[in-house]
Amino acid sequence: MLRDIERYLTCPHCALGLAFDATGRALRCPGGHAFDLAKQGYVSLLPGDAHTGTGDTAEMVAARADFLAAGHYQPIAAALAEAAGDAAAGVDGLVVDLGAGTGYYLAQVLDALPGSVGAALDISKFALRRAARAHPRAGAVVCDAWRPLPLADGCAELLLNVFAPRNGAEIRRVLRPGGSLLLVSPTSRHLRELVDTLGLLSVDEEKERRIDEKLSPWLSPVAAREVEFELRLSHRDAAAVVGMGPNAWHTDPGRIARALAALPEPVAVTGSVRVAVYRRVARAGD
Repeated sequence: MLRDIERYLTCPHCALGLAFDATGRALRCPGGHAFDLAKQGYVSLLPGDAHTGTGDTAEMVAARADFLAAGHYQPIAAALAEAAGDAAAGVDGLVVDLGAGTGYYLAQVLDALPGSVGAALDISKFALRRAARAHPRAGAVVCDAWRPLPLADGCAELLLNVFAPRNGAEIRRVLRPGGSLLLVSPTSRHLRELVDTLGLLSVDEEKERRIDEKLSPWLSPVAAREVEFELRLSHRDAAAVVGMGPNAWHTDPGRIARALAALPEPVAVTGSVRVAVYRRVARAGD
């Protein structure tokens, strides 16, 4: 719930701390800014000039929720929870999921860290309606990954980033000294059978190097492992995996449906991701 993470939240206008008012239905800062809680349990901490057009649509979120609920990406969630247990080393604290979507991965990490609380951050209110209910120790906050995050400096023990935008400067700022980023990214083999057959967006083999380079001013890589598994998807599930991510913006659903109808069912598809651990770079004055 939001009360579990109240002490870590900051105002997007003045960066002062936020607290619930007497009604328990709004967060306020000492500067007089107020943010009402949505009836679904999340709060929007977007500044007034923010644009939410890049957020996942209701249809994309529904496709993702159905796909994840079927357990297709459970190997990814299990690997992330294991990495979180190793990285946290028994230290209780705040786990931030940047680009949390429905909160699926954050919930499983919190199950592995029973003394921790979680902040699900995303720009899509449709996703956060679900993330607000994903785990009893998680709160959901609408924000933009490319702007200052509405979180206090050095407040997070861990930050999760699964198939999501990465703002290295802000990730470093909110991590405590010694804190870790757990980053999940697709390899060039991820969903390759669907990429080839359906003409989907592909992942280039230099992605790992490019991620490390972009994060290097703020975070240093300390460990990584690849997780590869086989998916056996119905045509409906295959359509869902296309519709729940970036391909939803670049493909025609009718064309995808026709191409899938020509494939055997279930469709054998490769799942392949890299689970990497990065450490906050120490600087003078930390």
